[in-house]
Amino acid sequence: MTHDLRSALLPAALDAAERGWPVHPLRPGGKRPALHGESACTGRGPCARGHVKWEQRATTDRDRIERCWAVAAFNVGIATGPAGLVVVDLDMPKDKSCSDTPSGVTTFEALCERAGQTVPTTRTIRTARGGRHLYFLAPDGTRLHNTQNALGPNIDTRAWGGYVVAPGSTTPQGTYDVLTDAPVAALPAWLLEALTPAQRPAQPARLAVPRCGSRLADSVLERETAAVATATEGGRNTQLLTSARAVGRFVAWGDLPRHLVEEAFQWAGEAAGLEPSECRATIRSALNWSIRTARPRETA
Repeated sequence: MTHDLRSALLPAALDAAERGWPVHPLRPGGKRPALHGESACTGRGPCARGHVKWEQRATTDRDRIERCWAVAAFNVGIATGPAGLVVVDLDMPKDKSCSDTPSGVTTFEALCERAGQTVPTTRTIRTARGGRHLYFLAPDGTRLHNTQNALGPNIDTRAWGGYVVAPGSTTPQGTYDVLTDAPVAALPAWLLEALTPAQRPAQPARLAVPRCGSRLADSVLERETAAVATATEGGRNTQLLTSARAVGRFVAWGDLPRHLVEEAFQWAGEAAGLEPSECRATIRSALNWSIRTARPRETA
């Protein structure tokens, strides 16, 4: 990649950061994160205390951004959850789709009409394939996650756990460009209702943890899963990470089978309201870290 392209992408990253939207590097010419994944984590640097995902490493710090984009012509990703954004991704039909498959733009217009609303005026980005990204402010006190085709064909949303490619980024299909440079609108109430998951039925606050290890191991597993299951919003994932790490040493020592520990924490995390995929990723990261760093039993 040329120096000129790096020079063009740095302002795109800084523009997003100045708006308060944390950014992270994407592969040059692509849409995938440029930061290493968990399977390739060395446990060094920012990951010394456990793998740190791209969402946590996204930043608005100007110095960090300038150092990063001086290395290569990284495309720019905006971490939508930390940015306080919900982005509605209106995609074009894939090449192999039926010829009568509507675009996301067409489907969204029909949704607005059905709701008795006009298409919202908000910051809008034209994607490389000709679709649209509609930016909205996430409502206070509500933590939305990504969806895929939940609103209709070729309509995805990006919130916590997701990111969008920022304008100025370029792929082989084209460039992401600002189409409507309007203020970011609040997420309409009808869209919020459509994206809010149905309430789960009440679940017991405690899990009957199987007795499969030493008395101490069983006791710690029961205590830590109960702490996760009763954690409140805003601290649930942190509690899951902390508790799973606390139990991980017993897995490393052979006192508890890993699959039973994973099942117990998966239940506890979902009981607290975390998404299943978020639970699995956090549990896997926490146990991998604990097993890798566990001291011998006799020195613990």
